[in-house]
Amino acid sequence: MRLPPVLTVAGSDSGGGAGIQADLKTMLALGVHGTSVLTAVTAQNSLGVHGVWELPVEAVRAQYRGVVDDIGAAAVKTGMLSSAPLVSAVAELLAGTDAPAVVDPVGVSKHGDPLLAASALDAVRRELLPAATVATPNLDEVAQLTGVVVRVPEEMPGAARAVLEFGPRWVLVKGGHLGTGDAVDLLTDGTAEHWLRAPRHPNRHTHGTGCTLASAIASRLALGDDVPAAVRAAKEYVTGAIAAGFAAGAGVGPVDHGWRLRG
Repeated sequence: MRLPPVLTVAGSDSGGGAGIQADLKTMLALGVHGTSVLTAVTAQNSLGVHGVWELPVEAVRAQYRGVVDDIGAAAVKTGMLSSAPLVSAVAELLAGTDAPAVVDPVGVSKHGDPLLAASALDAVRRELLPAATVATPNLDEVAQLTGVVVRVPEEMPGAARAVLEFGPRWVLVKGGHLGTGDAVDLLTDGTAEHWLRAPRHPNRHTHGTGCTLASAIASRLALGDDVPAAVRAAKEYVTGAIAAGFAAGAGVGPVDHGWRLRG
């Protein structure tokens, strides 16, 4: 049996909880073949990001073409793209790839460290989001991209509409940062609304949540799910990973990508 290949285009997290490392662990757990394009190297641990070194555009392009032209891609997920030239190059590559694209518009790390240059925001809006099958911004990223601030779940449809104006087919507004009641997300294509709720687990070890969710969506799309089914399955997977999150270092530990494998 040939496993469907799923490509992640993202930065490396030396602490292993987010970025390329989280993406590949998620893909393994969900039964697809993970491949990768590295966009940046970060020096980080459970306490924060201590350095970022961006790769040249030509290195990113060569990795992408090397993977897609030989192995192919049943779905692509993008994460950390720290500069406007990188955003533009990856958007162009996505537009030429016949596969669904899940765009996680990473702006800041779990610890509040900036991972996207302010000068790159316009390229995300004009070039990357129009190439997305699904965009997965959290509330901070919605505000960064659109200026819309969400304080209560009832404001999430307006936020989703603001993101959809940039051209993604679907947007998943993640409401986890609201911090009260259930963890509520909204998936919409501007017509249908799918509200997803899950219990909020009292676990501070949540590093890598956004990367994991986006990679899980891409994996389920590669396995044949439509967008609503893929997002529901990914939400279930990441909820379990958050519940099983564990300490690794003195700060915020990672979610447990292998929680299902241990029963």
